Amino acid sequence: MRAAVWLGAGERAREEEVELAPPQPGEVEVEVAAAGVCHSDLHLAVGHFGLHRFPTVLGHEGSGTVTKLGKGVDGLAIGDRISFCFLPSCGECRQCLRGRSNLCEPGSKAAFSGTMLDGTHRMQRSDGTALQQFLAVGAFAERTVVSARSVVKIPTNLAFDEAALVGCAVVTGFGAVRNAGRVQPGDRVAVIGCGGVGLQVIAAAAKAGADEIVAIDPVPEKAELALAQGATSFSAPESVTPGFDRVFEVVGRPETIENAWRLTAPGGAVIVVGIAPAGTSAKISAIDFSSEKSLIGSFYGSGNPAAEIAELAELVAKGELDLSRTISHRTDLGGINDAFDRLQHGEGARTVVEF
Repeated sequence: MRAAVWLGAGERAREEEVELAPPQPGEVEVEVAAAGVCHSDLHLAVGHFGLHRFPTVLGHEGSGTVTKLGKGVDGLAIGDRISFCFLPSCGECRQCLRGRSNLCEPGSKAAFSGTMLDGTHRMQRSDGTALQQFLAVGAFAERTVVSARSVVKIPTNLAFDEAALVGCAVVTGFGAVRNAGRVQPGDRVAVIGCGGVGLQVIAAAAKAGADEIVAIDPVPEKAELALAQGATSFSAPESVTPGFDRVFEVVGRPETIENAWRLTAPGGAVIVVGIAPAGTSAKISAIDFSSEKSLIGSFYGSGNPAAEIAELAELVAKGELDLSRTISHRTDLGGINDAFDRLQHGEGARTVVEF
């Protein structure tokens, strides 16, 4: 089967024929239909993450059809349409039992190691070299094998391209607003970064009843998209006056985290959704904590991603949540490097790779 393979940090993807082992107990094989190109993929490709090894198949925001079942898999059948949930929660650790399966300890270890839950691999190159599967998925391939806990059944009328986005951008954005930021009607909200996830933060804040939503991005071409998603205004980063109840940082840079802190009103909170490069740090004024400002991290929706993916997929299928504007580009596997170039230069919202 064909897959996009990265041999090292900073290198371009190579399209290769790779081998896929059958699913083991508790695993499923999926024929990938669509996969979004996310900033987390870019972080790994350029070397911002220190945990993951190469060679690797990137891609975690995807959808497809179940084609094989390993032993002991319940609740799934061959032919089921699914979205990937890139963190295969164990259901038994302390975080899972507290309803925070996005922080599952065994699942996080597998996801950031690029392996199955048992630490082994299912993909390999033609010479037998094991391939890591980024976030335990590896969706930039025609097929993949993942834990059964890494898939969520979706409605049959939900398009695969939209289903792919639900599994990462949508659940991350909506969860940040609902579970981490707890936006209330009447809140003043700022969103720094209007990419795929930032647009979902805007939409979620609008649904939560925020009185004002200022979209902040240095790329003026993103204004139309942000306003269509529910922003009340659009601004360049240097032109915003402080005073927001909630500021969502959806970029992952120290300087934007610092700017988010500056923009937050007393009693307000910064919710950091973007993932900053390993080894970086942001400087904030400690005295500001005396004005009851809060700094909150949010990862993968800050809750139970699988349950919320199912809920959000239903909303999209019913037409209650429109994702059509989020997809700015489409490509096949051969265009993967161009898609990463667009992402690195801040062009468009989301590119979807279609198989």
